[in-house]
Amino acid sequence: MAGVTDQDNDPATMRKQYRSEIVHEESLAEDPMRQFAEWFQQAADSHLFEPNAMVVSTATPDGRPSSRTVLLKQFDERGFAFYTNYGSRKGREIDANPHVALLFPWHPIARQVIVTGTASRIGRDETAAYFRSRPHGSQLGAWASEQSRVIGSRAELDRRYAELAERYPEGEQVPVPPEWGGIRIVPDAMEFWQGHENRLHDRLRYVLEDGKWRLERLCP
Repeated sequence: MAGVTDQDNDPATMRKQYRSEIVHEESLAEDPMRQFAEWFQQAADSHLFEPNAMVVSTATPDGRPSSRTVLLKQFDERGFAFYTNYGSRKGREIDANPHVALLFPWHPIARQVIVTGTASRIGRDETAAYFRSRPHGSQLGAWASEQSRVIGSRAELDRRYAELAERYPEGEQVPVPPEWGGIRIVPDAMEFWQGHENRLHDRLRYVLEDGKWRLERLCP
């Protein structure tokens, strides 16, 4: 399809020089979750749009990958948690193959965090506590949408929502959908990527070995 791309919008000629301070190994925390907390706070302080947005990549048992952006809702020493319909594509793929990857693309500050690990469902009590903290409309939306399933029209989706809004008006408790809940990713490797000019980026990766984290530098 030669000639379709305008020269001004040719991705081959789009270049930015990243200018930032070098990241030295000794400046990083011994534990990657503590380091993530520091970078996450800096991303939030930079007023990025949705710094908790992350790309979740899953795969079928035969290796066919899929990716989508979701919102991180919790992180601590146990790992990274988000919420979804377990019948969605990502939910089904995680059930069949728990190995996943996360990517936090903080482009305006030329940073990325890449996580690989193992995913599993969180407890129902924790799921219920989070569900009740969601806005009323989001609670209804979790019931209205059979995530990743084919639907005939937008009107059908809106009809489902309207019926739920009539059944559960504002102020009335909405039950937690049985096929909706949390997923937690326990990391086994975490890479902290800082962009630099001339494409000489910093790539510092924590790798879990025998219960301890080892820090290594990768060529950019």
